[in-house]
Amino acid sequence: QLQLVESGGGLVQPGGPLRLSCSASGFTLDYIAIAWFRQAPGKEREGVSCIKTSDGRTYYAASVKGRFIITRDNDKNTVYLQMISLKPEDTGIYYCAEGPWGIANAWAGFGSWGQGTQVTVSS
Repeated sequence: QLQLVESGGGLVQPGGPLRLSCSASGFTLDYIAIAWFRQAPGKEREGVSCIKTSDGRTYYAASVKGRFIITRDNDKNTVYLQMISLKPEDTGIYYCAEGPWGIANAWAGFGSWGQGTQVTVSS
């Protein structure tokens, strides 16, 4: 019964930073990877970044690589998404979820979705 809660969203100007947090509670012993997804208005949900909880391996969507950094703090059961330089196209609701570590498809098989946190990038 893993439960995930996202926080840290808000309104930021283009080029500005935000750090999102994904806090896990409940049964956390066996989760393999945590991923961040986002959904812009009128568009399908897309994967952003994921991290393997055991060894810290990371993966990024091409659209955010070099601008976002995903990290973990296993002692706090928390995964962070440091968004260094935001663009208007980064606007959306950001969700975190638990799933496997996939080589061929980084975004497959995720569940235990959080409630989401809104990120709005606008001047």
